[in-house]
Amino acid sequence: MKAKKILTIVSTVLTMSFLFVACAKNEGETINGSATDFDAATDITVIARDAASGTRGAFHELMKIKVKEGDTEVDKLVVGSLEFDGTDKVITAVEGDKYGIGYISLGSLSERIKAAKVDGVDATIENVKNGQYKVSRPFLLVTKGNESEIVKDFIAFTESAQGQAIVEEKHYIATIDAPVEYKASGLSGTIKVAGSTSVAPLVEKLQEEYKALNPNITFEMQANGSSQGIKAAIDGTYEIGMSSRGLKDDEKSQLTQYKLALDGIAVILNKENPTDELSSENITKIYTGEITAWSEVK
Repeated sequence: MKAKKILTIVSTVLTMSFLFVACAKNEGETINGSATDFDAATDITVIARDAASGTRGAFHELMKIKVKEGDTEVDKLVVGSLEFDGTDKVITAVEGDKYGIGYISLGSLSERIKAAKVDGVDATIENVKNGQYKVSRPFLLVTKGNESEIVKDFIAFTESAQGQAIVEEKHYIATIDAPVEYKASGLSGTIKVAGSTSVAPLVEKLQEEYKALNPNITFEMQANGSSQGIKAAIDGTYEIGMSSRGLKDDEKSQLTQYKLALDGIAVILNKENPTDELSSENITKIYTGEITAWSEVK
């Protein structure tokens, strides 16, 4: 009787163990050997930047989300996507939604989210430098071309050895070959700067170091998107515009541009998402609504 009872108990335990494992497999995927409740059949939350964002302009062009139809550029971003007017808002949205996907400046990556490989290539500064990571864009400062003495001096600082060291310190790619040392000018006055929310943190750091050398200079700063910064530089309401996308032909004809840095655009996912890699084709399909669930990603 005792043997029979023991066999019955063992059988029951084995059956329950089997059912537990089966449930775990049905409820979700496995990440690094641990069960998770990620349901790949759930709709993808598509997260984008606002229309004024240079990051959006560059990313949508690179990923063929924005296309030409006749003489008109059309943004095919899927209806129902979430659009945010700042980098941290995108990070927060992806961090809080395990089914979310977004894109941000490579220099803004944090441990709160993870970056997906794109076409098998990691989103790193080295891979942007060597050309393997293709999702990249310039950081520009633009002016009307009739810069005041203090504007010229600040731009000279951004291109100096000290300025380019700050670019690299902030995890962007320096663009000036053999930069020279900057010497304080002793000038005074106010410089008005507006534009890209992606470029703004870098420019704020440059302003801080520039002011340490030139304490009589003050800055008026507004981070309101690349398009607004370009417009402000063209109409003269601000002396310097910040852009995280290349200038369009009509903008080039009205502005002088200075390449401050080169930056990659990282495609970001929630850390609970088992997906680690996406093809450019899949990214385009997700952002245009052709792929709607993670289970459809090949």
